[in-house]
Amino acid sequence: MAFAAHFHPASASDDGPDAAAALCARIADHADASAVLRLSIGEFGSGLAMVSSFGTESAVLLAMAAEIDRAVPVIFLETGKLFPETIAYQEMLVDRLGLSDVRLVRPAPAALAMQDPDGQLWRQAADRCCTLRKTLPLQSGLTGFSAWVTGRKRFQATSRRAVEIFEAEASGRIKINPLAHWTSAQIDAAFKERDLPRHPLEAYGFASIGCTTCTRPVAPGQDRRAGRWFGQAKTECGIHLSLPSAA
Repeated sequence: MAFAAHFHPASASDDGPDAAAALCARIADHADASAVLRLSIGEFGSGLAMVSSFGTESAVLLAMAAEIDRAVPVIFLETGKLFPETIAYQEMLVDRLGLSDVRLVRPAPAALAMQDPDGQLWRQAADRCCTLRKTLPLQSGLTGFSAWVTGRKRFQATSRRAVEIFEAEASGRIKINPLAHWTSAQIDAAFKERDLPRHPLEAYGFASIGCTTCTRPVAPGQDRRAGRWFGQAKTECGIHLSLPSAA
């Protein structure tokens, strides 16, 4: 786990995938998530941001961050289509954990007016809707950051089974997934250990929560993300597929 002395964030954009591979090679699969997060915050400093959906599992990673530094920037994508329960949960968690730099990132009003004036784009073109309401706003929100922390985990879906703790985007920005190798049981245990509140929609069968337009409860035994874009081949909104700029 002693990667801190060997990695220099300033060179991340030059090293590209090699930088992420080098980091992964120094950390065992069972590496302590809090230690990964602490070392990452120390390495990247003001160049690191967390991105959180404030969904059903988000409280664990947010609590870990708060235990290290409550001033770590946390980016929350407010798409304009979120469940009211998610908004209320976000506000409650921020207050409870004492997070002091939560940044609400929203789609550009001019872009919405031009591309989705009636708010129905999701019906005709889900990918375009996600690009408009999530991918482009996040790209803007991450401007100036050389690394970002996400809550992705391998157990969440078959499409995420290859997630590593450290990954490099094409731009050179490093993506950090401290909980990549965690299990659902570990998440549940962390909620109990830290006495964290659950997302209110979890009680109604929602396992992965996005916008009201593309989220439904899941059946027992399904992937946790099976309720997203139900009936479509789409499995990701796009923010984990391509974010072109690390500037």
